[in-house]
Amino acid sequence: MSTKRFDAKHIALLSILVALNYVGRVVFQFLPNVQPMTAILLILTLYLGVWDGLIVATLSLILSNMILGMGPWTFAQLFSYAVIILFTGFILRPIHSRRTKWIFVIFALLSGFFYGFVISLVSYRTYGMTNFWVYYSVGLPFDFAHALGNAGFYIILEPILRPLFEKLLKERTPNKKEAGI
Repeated sequence: MSTKRFDAKHIALLSILVALNYVGRVVFQFLPNVQPMTAILLILTLYLGVWDGLIVATLSLILSNMILGMGPWTFAQLFSYAVIILFTGFILRPIHSRRTKWIFVIFALLSGFFYGFVISLVSYRTYGMTNFWVYYSVGLPFDFAHALGNAGFYIILEPILRPLFEKLLKERTPNKKEAGI
């Protein structure tokens, strides 16, 4: 791990991603569950890791929920994103390469359903529901919209964000001359 982990460029990049998530959630609020945040967090986690994904997810949710509405669902959202980020970082990141882009598009699609499932699991008792499966099935159309949005945003944003993340990673990795090799 580099000693420049959180230098000014890295913090600026994370801040830009938080702002991008914030704007994306606010701009697309007219389409229920369709927003670029999940796709951005997946791409971020694949390239920069779990900690960066968790930082951006937490700050993005807190800031955007100040406008969109803060409530008990915020904790369910945080938990859902944390589970997705942890899975992405520890299971999928080791197999990540450009050759497997479509696997990650499919994962982005499935993560919309997984997000809805985890949120429903965390929140159905909060709202006084007694039958989880009925509660979950009512939200499936919204999960479907989230899933399609994730896949679409992943396809659009991955080629745009990848060069930024690769540049940051390249700058962080010392060359052989600097490392004394």
